[in-house]
Amino acid sequence: MSEKIDGLSMDIAAPEQEKLRAAFPHCFTEGKLDERKLFELLGTFDTLDENDREKYEFRWKGKQEALQLAGKRSAGTLRPCPDESVDWDSTRNLYIEGDNLEVLKLLQTSYYRKVKMIYIDPPYNTGNDFVYADDFADPLARYREVTRQTTKSNPESMGRFHTNWLNMMLPRLRLAANLLRDDGVIFISIDDTEITNLRKICDEIFGEENFLGIILWKKKTNGNNMGVIPPVHDYIVVYGKQVNEIGEIGYEITEEFIQKTYSNPDNDPRGAWTTMDLSANHKGPHFPITNPVTGQVWDPPEGRYWVFNEAEVKRRIEDGRIIFGKTGNTRPVQKVFAAERLSGKIRAESWWDNHGMNADATEEIRDLFGQGKLFTHPKPSKLIYNLVKIATSNDDIIIDFFSGSATTAHAVMQLNAEDGGNRRFILVQIPEMCDEKSEAYKAGYKTICEIGKERIRRAGAKIKGEQDGQVKLGEDEKSPLDTGFRVFKLDSSNLKQWDNSPITGENAPTLFEQRILAMLDIIKPDRADLDVVYEVMLKLGQDLCEPILAIDVGNGRQVYGVGADVTFMVCLAPNITEVEAKIMAEYAPGRIVFADQCFRDSTDKSNVKLTLRDRGITIRVL
Repeated sequence: MSEKIDGLSMDIAAPEQEKLRAAFPHCFTEGKLDERKLFELLGTFDTLDENDREKYEFRWKGKQEALQLAGKRSAGTLRPCPDESVDWDSTRNLYIEGDNLEVLKLLQTSYYRKVKMIYIDPPYNTGNDFVYADDFADPLARYREVTRQTTKSNPESMGRFHTNWLNMMLPRLRLAANLLRDDGVIFISIDDTEITNLRKICDEIFGEENFLGIILWKKKTNGNNMGVIPPVHDYIVVYGKQVNEIGEIGYEITEEFIQKTYSNPDNDPRGAWTTMDLSANHKGPHFPITNPVTGQVWDPPEGRYWVFNEAEVKRRIEDGRIIFGKTGNTRPVQKVFAAERLSGKIRAESWWDNHGMNADATEEIRDLFGQGKLFTHPKPSKLIYNLVKIATSNDDIIIDFFSGSATTAHAVMQLNAEDGGNRRFILVQIPEMCDEKSEAYKAGYKTICEIGKERIRRAGAKIKGEQDGQVKLGEDEKSPLDTGFRVFKLDSSNLKQWDNSPITGENAPTLFEQRILAMLDIIKPDRADLDVVYEVMLKLGQDLCEPILAIDVGNGRQVYGVGADVTFMVCLAPNITEVEAKIMAEYAPGRIVFADQCFRDSTDKSNVKLTLRDRGITIRVL
């Protein structure tokens, strides 16, 4: 049999180590990196003197432990909850309840480098306590403690100082970066308190060169006299995975934009045009440009450079693409023709003052739920809608792992309804308890997750009612609008973990024997087959929205085919022989995962292995 599947999440360091090993195989000795050889090979060994150890870097107490926490493999899993879901069998959207640190670890294999956009609105640093207090030794134990608490938080136990906030954000951003495609983008909402620190940790994780800009979002009309300069805005910090792969971020060019921006006052046969500055602030050619008609000479503005070299400028003047105004006496500019515009985007600018405000977000939830203020400081769907619009296209995946009131799901569904897209959302939210004095609690919502799920249900129904599902946009047939979502909840692995704690005393041999016998059936007794199937899907990198087919192999026993084409199977049924193996092989799965207890003895196991091997099917064991 091939290697066993354990109950741990993906080792996030492994892919990076394999890249290094592939590029520099001779720098590894007995499987370990020899740093001295690597530095010698790169010609940088002599530079590693005392001065390098004092180079600029961003440090704080707990940083190293936070990074280690990102690399600590999770012993958790995601358990399916069809009863709380909408359109379970057909939807491609996910809503996951759980601590986002553990969930991000579990999503690594299935969604590694598959996500086009991440938006997060993390807890702002208000100086108060918060529920994202990670436990390095046992993250799942900490999570269970948080979700059992009866109040929103414990103000006596933890303060949200800069180090606490940074230690919370660093491992989550580290894991999030792994999920982004090369052309992926992350948007992070933040206020003044941590904007500087956020930039620094994002520079470390994503690279300074992948900083794309900051959007200033006007969130309210006045600052209510808060501070010397009352704040009326938040920041949205934007980074890309690989800046050279992203292209332009912006809005699609519309006919209305063309009519408003371009004209043809001189009846140029090349069509409508507009003008653009001929200079830029990045270093380039610096020479005088002479108007061939008037002889007037122009230098680039102080501190700027021409965007073309001298020969290209001369060619464009002759071609009528560089002009000197109606009178011929103004600074040279370049003609840009609508018909030749290569980009299909209008770049988004940094100041957003018409994309909804806090009050709009509160009113939006009030309209959906028909009652008072259920959520504190939600973001308006119009804001997220525009972020999704400028950064994604038809089939992209969008993740929000601080999903709160589920605004991101609302925005994605709304945009899909309008442009016929099939964008998918993955939302993650810790089931933080609502304050017992809050309107949400009084309305029957015990956790933030309950509000979020209900918000998606109501928003989806509203959008479908308004848009009629957008099965048809113009003359193009479109897929039915997906307003469903599959609910999964974080829990400990369905597979038992070996207890390696010491056993002492007179009963040690008996206790050790009991421990061994308990591991003969690796699956926990309180877990259903589908719990195990979805854990296997996570471990093997399958999308959690893939369909699952129950296949009868006789005597009331079922195995499970994953994917529309049954790319692999999971078998948990007892008494499997080569007879049942042949039935499974008819579906031509690439591999089959068995539980060890599927076989009565080693003979049946060997026969099944040989039967499937002859048909080119690989085997893995739980």
